[in-house]
Amino acid sequence: MLARRVLDNGLRVLLVPDPAAPVVGVAVHVDVGFRSEPEGRTGFAHLFEHLMFQGSESLEKLAHFRHVQSSGGVFNGSTHQDYTNYFEVLPSAALERALFLEADRLRAPRLTQENLRNQVDVVKEEIRLNVLNRPYGGFPWILLPPVLYDTYPNAHNGYGDFTDLEQADLDDAAAFFDAYYAPGNAVLTVVGDIDVEDAATLVEKHFGDIPARPVPARPSFAEPPPDRERRDAVIDAHAPLPALALGYRLPDPATDLDGYLAHAVLASLLTDGEAARLTQRLVYGDQLVTDVSASAGLMGAPLDARDPDTFTITAVHPATIHTDRVVAAVDDELARLAARGPDAEELRRVTARWASSLHREHDRLMSRMLALGAAELVQGRAELADELPGRLAAVEPAAVAAAAGALRPDARAILTVTPEGGA
Repeated sequence: MLARRVLDNGLRVLLVPDPAAPVVGVAVHVDVGFRSEPEGRTGFAHLFEHLMFQGSESLEKLAHFRHVQSSGGVFNGSTHQDYTNYFEVLPSAALERALFLEADRLRAPRLTQENLRNQVDVVKEEIRLNVLNRPYGGFPWILLPPVLYDTYPNAHNGYGDFTDLEQADLDDAAAFFDAYYAPGNAVLTVVGDIDVEDAATLVEKHFGDIPARPVPARPSFAEPPPDRERRDAVIDAHAPLPALALGYRLPDPATDLDGYLAHAVLASLLTDGEAARLTQRLVYGDQLVTDVSASAGLMGAPLDARDPDTFTITAVHPATIHTDRVVAAVDDELARLAARGPDAEELRRVTARWASSLHREHDRLMSRMLALGAAELVQGRAELADELPGRLAAVEPAAVAAAAGALRPDARAILTVTPEGGA
């Protein structure tokens, strides 16, 4: 049973006992992602995630790594549209060690010129590896948003521009920490082989004396949906084949969760498994593409961001196939679903796969911990993570038909990727 606490400094705490294995997970979700980074500092939220691993008030550089690994644990962090998380999973006897490590860097990370310059170089190398020197790098999550969206928070490159990263200084880092890393702007999640009251005592011991600071007002990133089809094209020096991405606006899960989840089910109906609609039509039937994928959520996972978020359909196709043929086939399948909806057996098969996948994923303590923390921070209810299989299974054919009908050609973005030297 999930238990909640709120410390005097504003830190929200989730305590979730799970005695299935003698391990414990600790995660801190901070309410800041790349949509919140300042203009002229693209990639700063991700850079700051790196800086948070470079030592803290009581620990020298690399000590966090050594303490976790010497306990037999694993750790990591990640930056998303609306949050940054830090987490580790260790044997349950090491719970207090994990809490101390997370509290120490939430209190005061070690921000030095040496650490900043080193991590700027690390992030630049990561961008080279994952974006600049990789086929379809940044496709679609970096390249599609500036076609679909107009405002800086929604449209800019969250991985970062080299010039912006190089110009970041310690004043920027200190201001970012002061603005966003207040205890009241974070959620601490502890999951695993714990006693709730004992864990609560340890949380208070290590986090309770972190000074409270003002919590930033959460901005709205809302902007009007497109009033026409928008198109753009890029050339990829490393891509072996052309590709395209279609982007549509998703319903706001805060006000229309059922509509949002219908889009998530629609994505599975379109491309999840060999029997999926677009897989059958585009890959095996008309043989227009070599690969096709659909997703509710720009980063590939549903409910991982607040509004506005993006429904994407991506495909890789032979150079002999024109983009418009692929788009027309996608539109035709969406129109069929909008007109008739999926049949009951097709929908049952897809939602059963979803439920099975989520249950299997949440059997892993780390996955469930991260899902609970993100749901609490982003959607306001950690319980949603556990309710999701049932909510998806309850989606009706008419709701899927409505979702398909909402993906309109006159309110979308189309991005095409052409190999260098291609037509």
